[in-house]
Amino acid sequence: MDYSILGWVVIGLIAGALAKWLSPGKDPGGLIVTILIGVAGGLLGGFLANFIGLGTGGHIWNLVLATAGAVLLLWIYRMIKNRSA
Repeated sequence: MDYSILGWVVIGLIAGALAKWLSPGKDPGGLIVTILIGVAGGLLGGFLANFIGLGTGGHIWNLVLATAGAVLLLWIYRMIKNRSA
């Protein structure tokens, strides 16, 4: 198992909580979907951190990128769900 992916999943859980805190409001999918979006944002942030050369975890910038990715994905998810409602 690649431990950097596991690390990004853990970072994603933290990022999901931070994203929810930074963008309050009613989420169409509830807590589980928000957590999954946080994990996806963490993986997206990890990919971007590797791509721009920030490493594979353990830096504050990685958490910032993961949180930004989670906020972005949460925003996109809300936009899509609100349009269909």
